[in-house]
Amino acid sequence: MADAAQNSAIEAQDDAARSQKRKSLLLGVAGLVGVAAVVAGGWYVLVGSHHVTTDNAYVGADTATITPMVAGQVAEVDVQDTQVVHKGDVLVRIDPRDAQIALAQAEADLAKARRQYGQTSFATAALAAQIKARQALVVSSQAQLASAQAAYDKAKIDLDRRRALAPKGAVSGDELTNAINAFAAARASLEQARASVMQAGSNKGVAQGDFSASSALIEGTTLTNNPDVLAAQAKVDQAKLDLERTVIRAPIDGVVASRAVQVGQRVAAGNTLMRVVPINALYVDANYKESQLAKVRIGQSVELTSDRYGSGVVFHGKVAGFSGGTGSAFALIPAQNATGNWIKIVQRLPVRVTLDPKELAEHPLRVGLSMDADIDITSEKN
Repeated sequence: MADAAQNSAIEAQDDAARSQKRKSLLLGVAGLVGVAAVVAGGWYVLVGSHHVTTDNAYVGADTATITPMVAGQVAEVDVQDTQVVHKGDVLVRIDPRDAQIALAQAEADLAKARRQYGQTSFATAALAAQIKARQALVVSSQAQLASAQAAYDKAKIDLDRRRALAPKGAVSGDELTNAINAFAAARASLEQARASVMQAGSNKGVAQGDFSASSALIEGTTLTNNPDVLAAQAKVDQAKLDLERTVIRAPIDGVVASRAVQVGQRVAAGNTLMRVVPINALYVDANYKESQLAKVRIGQSVELTSDRYGSGVVFHGKVAGFSGGTGSAFALIPAQNATGNWIKIVQRLPVRVTLDPKELAEHPLRVGLSMDADIDITSEKN
């Protein structure tokens, strides 16, 4: 009995000790939880509330799409994918022979237009001289008409006088006949003179019309500003430009990507041949939740890390602007929230972040890489 009582006392003491330990452990855990909550709250108040972060961010760039301005067969392709190129480097050459023939034809048309202008100028001057000559003929014809009129009047008077004297026998029959013939000849000469005056006037009118038509082509112009010459010169300039465009050059510095052209391929104007990505002018589009953007402003500082380099490499940038709409708003098939099957989903708005070119040069990025973005909403705003 004494042993049983002793054992019961020992078990009671052990239970009390275990209970005390549990209480101590629970108090310790509660204390740790409380400390963690205080630390977390303090961190949020002092740090977390000053930052908005997202891992939904990707590297982007305003790539240059390389397209030919003229159609033709590809003669050379001087670059490959991933190759670094500089502005002005030759990327593709199109067979220039068609463009060379077109240029030769345009230059021939220009020479022809210049000669035609010269011919028109000389013709106009010749027509002006011809008008003067026709005017002289008009004056001469009018003088001849006056002479013929005088001869006609004299012949008529002579004929009338002889007819009056013929009944009295004062004029012989032969003399009367000669007077009649002379009158007829004078009348014919008068009609001919009148016709000559009309013909001379008509010829002068034709010459004046030709002169007007010819001078209208060159009036107020020179060889350099004549419309026909200018049109021909424009065709020459266009042909030269088309020939120059058979050599396609890089418009910017960057890396060749998506090359889709081969030697011998027939390409049309506007076909995409390749792209050039400006790796020194990249940016990041960070897709933030709409609930995170209340205090985000243009000009705030941003720290970014990439999956490529890890957290050991931090990029620094600035908020450059906000997209004009969410991604879903610009989707090919936008959501139809008026159908009655609407469920509220927090939308994301792309925020454009510019990067430091020096940091990009030290740690190059590529379009499409994932980034983590952290905006300091307490930083200075522009």
